[in-house]
Amino acid sequence: MSNNFVRLVLIAAISITLAAPVMADSCEGLASLSLPDGKVTSATLVAAGAFAPPMGGMMMGGPGSLAVFKSAPAFCRVTATLTPTPDSDIKIEVWMPTENWNGKLVGTGNGVWAGSISYAALAEPLAKGYATAATDTGHVGTGMDAKWAVGHIEKLIDNGYRAIHEMTVKAKAFIEAYYGRKENRSLWVSCSTGGRQGLMEAYRYPEDYDGISSMAPANPWSRLMTGSLWSGYVTLKDETRRVTMAKINAVHSAFINHCDEKDGLKDGIVNDPEHCSFDPVIIQCKEGDGNDCLTAPQVEAMRQIYAGAKNPRTGEQILAGFQPGSEQQLMALIGGKEPFPAASSYFRDVVFNDPQWDYKSFDYDKDLAAAYKAGSEILDVPSDGLSKFFKSGGKLLLSHGWSDGLIPASGTVAFYKSMIAKMDPKSADSARLFMFPGMGHCGGGDAPSVVDMLSVIDQWVETGKAPERIIATNPPNQKPISRPICPYPQIAKYKGSGSMDDAANFECKAR
Repeated sequence: MSNNFVRLVLIAAISITLAAPVMADSCEGLASLSLPDGKVTSATLVAAGAFAPPMGGMMMGGPGSLAVFKSAPAFCRVTATLTPTPDSDIKIEVWMPTENWNGKLVGTGNGVWAGSISYAALAEPLAKGYATAATDTGHVGTGMDAKWAVGHIEKLIDNGYRAIHEMTVKAKAFIEAYYGRKENRSLWVSCSTGGRQGLMEAYRYPEDYDGISSMAPANPWSRLMTGSLWSGYVTLKDETRRVTMAKINAVHSAFINHCDEKDGLKDGIVNDPEHCSFDPVIIQCKEGDGNDCLTAPQVEAMRQIYAGAKNPRTGEQILAGFQPGSEQQLMALIGGKEPFPAASSYFRDVVFNDPQWDYKSFDYDKDLAAAYKAGSEILDVPSDGLSKFFKSGGKLLLSHGWSDGLIPASGTVAFYKSMIAKMDPKSADSARLFMFPGMGHCGGGDAPSVVDMLSVIDQWVETGKAPERIIATNPPNQKPISRPICPYPQIAKYKGSGSMDDAANFECKAR
């Protein structure tokens, strides 16, 4: 037997060993894996349907019940703490199915200021055969304040972009160690802050993900916080301008009644809100009206919310206003003693570092520079910053609900238009925007909003063919209705026959 033959046999044996998946009972062995700038804290097998989320774990990205965990298959759960800087304390989790892994990784994101692991967002892709990863972005909190950032610039950087990248790099290392091979595709699917995190990955680390689904992205963060403050500022600073929930509901009903039939159907869904002019003055109180009308100061407050934050001296549009139809979620911004807590905290803790800061003191002319300087470089994604991601073949699936009352839908439209205008023509098929009529923040609202964005972005990356429409449905406990969601600026138009509850009877057309 020749030495060459022996050598070939040995090489073949080694190749087979490296290619074969590691056996499931080796999960615990990952606990001894050495990490640069970090440490594995646990590696355990979890039986199918046996996971119970820790108290306080955010349920963002899922139905918010234990059902999503009951359907999860057996998996290897790895937890780790990452310390890329001496002041970093990034917690991550990576879940890998013990059987039938489809060879893909899904990264999941957070809400508002993060501060916890989104367990339901981990469990949902896992049930479909994906390995999944999530992080708290480097601190523990409710997501509504940024006190943890006071005096800790490295923690702000971790939250802004570094934690997601570090999580992704380590997740890929765990996957290779556990399965004996690298993932063949990596995808990002998330909403809100998670949407911004996806854009940030494409901007700063274009090699991390092949496809990104970014829904209702909280971007640009520094301007969003300024705009969120604005909605409370114009309604709470003067008591005569405060709008109650009953009046908000009355405004929303007036909008539906005024704009519903503009698309040719009376179905309770405003299909094209951009092209329906609505002024809340139509329900301004007249003599003898009840309590659901608006006073003149309240009308003006709502107009300013729709118009968005502007510099009173220069007229500069700081952030697009909320679209009429978004009223039902606005109480989170205007219903308290001060504006949206996450926004107030941005100014109190990050911009001014003053625990006594009062939103009523904010000057929308003089203080804007400070608002941008404090967070723009770390937290914002510019519309012209994704060229490397697109050149590498990355696909970006943007989406937003027109009735989002937490993040203005028009802001995402503006970002998309600006991005497309600046894109290399060769990358034109690498990005799409889908606007959901009647949908609120990350789901819910007056229209079908349940959609599998993971399957959409996965198929796009696999085939290279951009989606021509997405089918949205109602939740299982509601009347069965499906509607097509069209690539912006197209809208879904009824064909003229068949059930209006069936997406098959609609087609995507130009306005």
